[in-house]
Amino acid sequence: MAYEVNGVELETDEEGYLIEPNYSDEIVPMIAAEEGLAMNDERWAVVNYMREQYKEHGHTPTFRNMLKDWEKIRPGTDSKYLYTQFPEMPAKQAAKVAGLPKPYGKGGY
Repeated sequence: MAYEVNGVELETDEEGYLIEPNYSDEIVPMIAAEEGLAMNDERWAVVNYMREQYKEHGHTPTFRNMLKDWEKIRPGTDSKYLYTQFPEMPAKQAAKVAGLPKPYGKGGY
């Protein structure tokens, strides 16, 4: 599978994660549609957070760290909120939709 953005083909792995990160806004709705998600302001906020974390640390956060960060960003955020936005394991699905490579770590979190 691959996505085409502005005439450039972006390769994915067997699970649909981009091999190399892509920060264009055009890729996000394409991947979201493949995941059965419609983008909204809440999902864009999570996507932008994931991209910032990847740029800063070279990887995306674990779900636990993601939840801690979102509690600071948006007090009152709980795991239910993140699962509402990205129902298939938020840390993994949000990274995929953000156009980032597959998260690594125990269990692939």
